[in-house]
Amino acid sequence: MDPSMDTWDLSSPLISLWINRFYIYLGFAVSISLWICVQIVIKKQDRNLQENSFPKATQDLMTNGFVSLHNKDIFVSGVKIFYGSQTGTAKGFATVLAETVVSLDLPVAIINLKEYDPDDCLIEEVTGRNVCVFLVATYTDGRPTESAEWFCKWLEEASRDFRFGKTYLKGMRYAVFGLGNSVYASHFNKVGKNVDKWLWMLGARRVVSRGEGDCDVVKSKHGSIEADFRAWKTMFISQLQALQKGERKKSCGGHCKKGKCESHQHGSEEREEGSEEQDELHHRDTEEEEPCEGSSEEEFGGEDQQSINSIVDVEDLGKIMDHMKKQKREKEQQEEKTSLFGNTGRNEDGERRAMITPALREALTKQGYQLIGSHSGVKLCRWTKSMLRGRGGCYKHTFYGIESHRCMETTPSLACANKCVFCWRHHTNPVGTEWRWKMDQPEMILKEAIENHQNMIKQFKGVPGVKAERFEEGMMVKHCALSLVGEPIMYPEINSFLKLLHQRQISSFLVTNAQFPAEIRNLKPVTQLYVSVDASTKESLKKIDRPLFKDFWQRFLDSLKALAAKQQRTVYRLTLVKAWNVDELQAYAQLVSLGNPDFIEVKGVTYCGESSASSLTMAHVPWHEEVVQFVLELVDLIPDYEIACEHEHSNCLLIAHKKFKVGSEWWTWIDYNRFQELVQEYEDSGGSKTFSAKDYMARTPHWALFGASERGFDPKDTRHQRKNKSKAISGC
Repeated sequence: MDPSMDTWDLSSPLISLWINRFYIYLGFAVSISLWICVQIVIKKQDRNLQENSFPKATQDLMTNGFVSLHNKDIFVSGVKIFYGSQTGTAKGFATVLAETVVSLDLPVAIINLKEYDPDDCLIEEVTGRNVCVFLVATYTDGRPTESAEWFCKWLEEASRDFRFGKTYLKGMRYAVFGLGNSVYASHFNKVGKNVDKWLWMLGARRVVSRGEGDCDVVKSKHGSIEADFRAWKTMFISQLQALQKGERKKSCGGHCKKGKCESHQHGSEEREEGSEEQDELHHRDTEEEEPCEGSSEEEFGGEDQQSINSIVDVEDLGKIMDHMKKQKREKEQQEEKTSLFGNTGRNEDGERRAMITPALREALTKQGYQLIGSHSGVKLCRWTKSMLRGRGGCYKHTFYGIESHRCMETTPSLACANKCVFCWRHHTNPVGTEWRWKMDQPEMILKEAIENHQNMIKQFKGVPGVKAERFEEGMMVKHCALSLVGEPIMYPEINSFLKLLHQRQISSFLVTNAQFPAEIRNLKPVTQLYVSVDASTKESLKKIDRPLFKDFWQRFLDSLKALAAKQQRTVYRLTLVKAWNVDELQAYAQLVSLGNPDFIEVKGVTYCGESSASSLTMAHVPWHEEVVQFVLELVDLIPDYEIACEHEHSNCLLIAHKKFKVGSEWWTWIDYNRFQELVQEYEDSGGSKTFSAKDYMARTPHWALFGASERGFDPKDTRHQRKNKSKAISGC
């Protein structure tokens, strides 16, 4: 055997390996690659398991040693509260809401709409994660308040401008609470509804149903506007908390049957990470079918609904019409139930609500009112205080001879049918067109009114300057001025109340705002009946008195006609507001011929300080010389009348019918004892024995006459000049 062949045979496997080394390298590479891939998959599975087992904050703490807040998902970055207020109520609500939001550890900004430019700033809310809250009040004739006027105008124009489009505010989240009074039924909460509608039309998304606060305690869903706001605030805060967690609760839109609301059945839905954009798209698609949560087709109007769904299949028209008719029938039935229940002024227990709410009681008490029962009040007039100290009486003392220190100023009804711009009560009293509240008995009202008045008089015992004899006289009420606030003639038992006054030998001076002609006709004799004639044309009356009745002008004229039929003393009460009603002389003269009053009191408007509820300023207060000039010109147009008296200190003059001028002497004063005798004879005869104004007139002293050197100030008293004359504080 050849030794070389044996050697070759032993080395042949190595040669084969060498020859096939490429394949061996390839196998090793593939094996290593597979091993690496397996290891990567295993580690990824372990990492996913850890992420599902530990919160993200815990992972950051374990890996980095701190919590990375910048990676945390923030669903709500803060709340911006916008308010448009006239009397300060909306601003107060904004403060209350802000305090509650702060407790959720959310930043809050309170913004006055007057200082906000929507053209530049509103678009920023689209990209931000804020929730915008709008607290807006409805002012006169359904218009926004002065502070919100520009914002509402811009928003309305933007919602109708094709250049903005339906997605201009897409991404913005908002909520609206409106403040209004359902007494103004035609435009109740109109501004809140419009702001809600316009924001939605621009693509913004509502986070909670719109709230509607009602100042009318009778029709308010929760008894007062404050309670309405608290109920809505609770809903909003609940929704805000859900948004903070990444949840979104769909509020009931009012279209579902009671107890079958899908939104309430399903509850809130959690939003997974990264799904918010898809969810928003789904929400906007839903809104294309349904206007918005918490609204209805009737609320936004058919025009807006048609713009959303402009194309409708002809085959579906029948179903749509049937559905709309059904909704209309259900709404009419609901309104009928509401009217039957709400107009009676009853709460859920079937009892009438009190006129004075806790908030109203607090506000009126701060102003010095002594409240009686559920709808009456008494307050001490400053002229009562003045005459107790021998510093002069009011113009009624000069014109009619009342003893101001024995006069009780009260009202059996704090409610009024007007919101006059010069109201010196700053519109803290309720408003209404009919009596719908709980009613107190006249005996109780008069008893407590006298007791409260006497208690206020007692506080002047020992006060420097108070005359002892007048203090004793002041404890015995002799006159009652039913002109404190509100509309006394609205009280259903006003005749019984007057009868009780006369039985106590108390004279009655009743003032009405000329909106209740039927009540004037049915009114029994009073010592002197006033009608406020604040303007002589329909336009100026609406501007100055801001009446609640739609037919306010006809009611005004009918009231003057009813006054003409009265046999006892009647008075027109003219309040002059410079630049508003001082240029209507001829129209005033026509109104005088319509009501034929015995007297006409012409008084310059009293400025009682700045009020957010009125635009009245000192510039509207006429000088006394201007009032005199107006009266002189008016008398020239009414030949049966002359100027009789003047009370310079109250900026007031009295025009009297010539029948009260006996010879060359004026008899404008009242024989109060004779009046009590006459009214008693009237009652005893069952109303058959009537009497007239001339039956109880008395001679007017010289010092009270127009042109006298005393200018209407009683010489028995001492004129007291205030050191600070910058503040006008004319009397009642």
